[in-house]
Amino acid sequence: MEKFRIYIDETGNPDLNSSDNPNHRFLTLTGIIVALDYVRKVLHPEMESIKNDILNQHPDNPIIFHRKEILNRKYPFEKLRNPKTLTLFNKTILKKLSNWEYKIITVLIDKKEHKEIYKVWRYDPYHYCLAVLLERYLFFLEEKKAVGDVMVESRGGKEDMRLKKSFRNLYNDGSEYIESLKFKSFLTSKELIVKPKIANINGLQLADLLAHPSRRNILLIYNLIKKEKEIFGDKIISVIQTKYYKRFNTLIGYGLKKLP
Repeated sequence: MEKFRIYIDETGNPDLNSSDNPNHRFLTLTGIIVALDYVRKVLHPEMESIKNDILNQHPDNPIIFHRKEILNRKYPFEKLRNPKTLTLFNKTILKKLSNWEYKIITVLIDKKEHKEIYKVWRYDPYHYCLAVLLERYLFFLEEKKAVGDVMVESRGGKEDMRLKKSFRNLYNDGSEYIESLKFKSFLTSKELIVKPKIANINGLQLADLLAHPSRRNILLIYNLIKKEKEIFGDKIISVIQTKYYKRFNTLIGYGLKKLP
């Protein structure tokens, strides 16, 4: 039976008290679903090849793709200050993002709207997003007649405990729409896999590269932001349109989901 992994990246924060701040109004979780065999045979070696061939990675000091450091050309991405190197890097990344085999699910919650609707009782925003994201992951696994697990990047002590608790609750108790038995049938681990950035997990790095563009994509689709200028992320958006998960041939609601 084929096994998949969903690599999850969080953009924004789950704090409802910050929902009135336009810069902190939205929380998104983006999951990248990849077959583990494909990670081993294709994704990992090809991503490492980019680091080796363009960024001159040394094996004793692996380069970890991180969107903010890439954009700011900070160490270890200072080679991207050279225009020719930057052009080659961007062209290569866009080609790989188009060619690699993976599926995207992005769930966005408007915390301001959520707070206004649930005045007495409110979901925890992160848990709400995670539940909806994993429901769609289970739909994917069911369609593929496959199983899978879930991995996130470590955020540190308390944050990791929060993530693990949310996952464990879903695994043991199910969600509003899916019973726990289904979680246990398709997920191969009752525990969330949490890995530090230094572990050089290329699936997590792919999620990091795609999380912000996918967030921008869903915000633009729902007219929650205006496209004031063209940015490199828009080129990423254009190449990943076919990568979103579709159920019953429908993208909105499955590969892209807005809450509440």
